[in-house]
Amino acid sequence: MTRAVSRRFFLSGLVGAGLAGPALANAPSVSLRPQARLVGAAKRAMGGPESLLANSGLSGTISIAVADVKSGALLEGVNATSGQPPASVSKAITALYALDALGAEHRFHTRLIADGPVQNGVLRGDLYLAGGGDPTLDTDGLALLAARLKEAGVREVQGAFRVYDGALPYIRSIDPGQPDHVGYSPAVSGIALNFNRVYFEWKRSGSSYAISMDARTAKYRPEVQSARMGLADRQLPVYSYAERDGVDEWSVARGALGQNGGRWLPVRSPGLYAGDVFRTLARSQGIALKAARLSGGLPGGATVLAQVSSEPLGRILRDMLKWSTNITAEMVGLAATQARGGSASSLEASGRAMSAWAKSSFGMTQISLVDHSGLGDASRMSAQELVQALVQVRRRGILRPILKPIPIRDERGRVQENHPIKVDAKTGTLNFVSGLGGYMTAADGTELAFAIFAADTDIRARIKRQDREVPQGARTWNGKARRLQQQLIQRWGAMYGG
Repeated sequence: MTRAVSRRFFLSGLVGAGLAGPALANAPSVSLRPQARLVGAAKRAMGGPESLLANSGLSGTISIAVADVKSGALLEGVNATSGQPPASVSKAITALYALDALGAEHRFHTRLIADGPVQNGVLRGDLYLAGGGDPTLDTDGLALLAARLKEAGVREVQGAFRVYDGALPYIRSIDPGQPDHVGYSPAVSGIALNFNRVYFEWKRSGSSYAISMDARTAKYRPEVQSARMGLADRQLPVYSYAERDGVDEWSVARGALGQNGGRWLPVRSPGLYAGDVFRTLARSQGIALKAARLSGGLPGGATVLAQVSSEPLGRILRDMLKWSTNITAEMVGLAATQARGGSASSLEASGRAMSAWAKSSFGMTQISLVDHSGLGDASRMSAQELVQALVQVRRRGILRPILKPIPIRDERGRVQENHPIKVDAKTGTLNFVSGLGGYMTAADGTELAFAIFAADTDIRARIKRQDREVPQGARTWNGKARRLQQQLIQRWGAMYGG
């Protein structure tokens, strides 16, 4: 079902907790405030966090802040007011923004619309596949939609087959600065299929390869015509891309393939991709469709023949925060901006609208976001202001229930089972950028909100576009950042949690 747009949180339906709370329409009346705490000699001997930061081996800038959720007291801060790239930690703000604008029970709908009558099983007019901004639509969903079209009595379509993707603006790549072939920066539009990714598979047979492109799920594996792959006798680049008449034309260096394998590649023409796959699935139901065409609008007075709906938004956001799916963040963020009456003409415009909302809701005066996923490294957020927001929403029972549990690890990176400190947070990782923001509960039950940002923007700026998937030194740097996060969390648990 659809839900009336509201500026209030109605979160009672959110999975795993009763989350109803007041609106976040105004900045908090009380800001985080420093508060002295009495500690024992052992705690005093730990000193401040500066030694951990200095010994981390990280280049660039590190910012941290931690506060007591109950009192709102800022317990520690280093460079806490400095604006830093938040990476995917910004998805926590996106989740709050989408819940505020749309509500936890909001669902996205993908419909089949008839522009003409159905007479004796024949649609005497055009058939529209109308995207409704569902970021989770997959091939299984399209297969169900095709089956429902047959159940509606349609066995033939005389007119054209059109795909409407205008529910959200078309954006060719979430971050144009990323290499063409990375699956985490696909196109965005009002229809998405399989997170706008297509699966490229290769199988070696002697000196040759069998290659395919498909829209697979666990149940289906339809081959696609809207994306093609060719083999090239070259060393570099591994992948090359060109768009020709709405078809994604790829080539891959033969010498880079090795034995059997596969990977997801981004889709740049989401509407034609979804139409291509739906046409195959409709054919399996005995319904022949013409090749898909994009449509800039929907016909007035048309009839809805079939529909599939997403899970409630609360569950979508829980999965987004767990798996850090960029396209989900962008699509729900754009939908939220539209619902609030703001400009969603581009990711940057919608990011500005979300930043303005965060400023008015939480007093985040320094926030400046260029998208909703954190993939764009021009976004900025301060650790202290994020913690301020986290304290406010936690007092309303919001956000922590859908954050991902983060295990405590030892110095060798091994998970420590049944550790007394419990952490629920959002991670953020770009090359030479690392963030973690969320909540921790210490052994004595003390609940803290924290944010840890680290970035070496100078090194990152020097990386060539073609090298941005795995640049030299990035894994080592980001590994050091994750170790520092663990050390800080364990320090805070000992220092402020008994």
